[in-house]
Amino acid sequence: MGCAGSTPAKGDGNVKKIRKPKPWKHPQPITKSQLVQMREEFWDTAPHYGGRKEIWDALRAVAEADLTLAQAIVDSAGVIVQSADLTVCYDERGAKYELPKYVLSEPTNLIRES
Repeated sequence: MGCAGSTPAKGDGNVKKIRKPKPWKHPQPITKSQLVQMREEFWDTAPHYGGRKEIWDALRAVAEADLTLAQAIVDSAGVIVQSADLTVCYDERGAKYELPKYVLSEPTNLIRES
């Protein structure tokens, strides 16, 4: 006799399909190099705000990958996706990971450098 709240193992309904964030606009237009610098600063400091370094490393890989690979990384790293655009995630221990949109996609007002 099973637990009243149990479900079949293969039917994990908590898996969210990830997607790119909706188009967004930075407060002022920025160049690609400024965006890259902002991303580097975020990834350098993010582990200091809590959570596990392995999860931060996995989330960085997710942010830099295409959606198919990103989904595979999320699934294998045990990341629990709260928001399908990856802005809010948790690890298996319940630690919260918040990702700014600028590490996940480019703003609509990005200045193209020549």
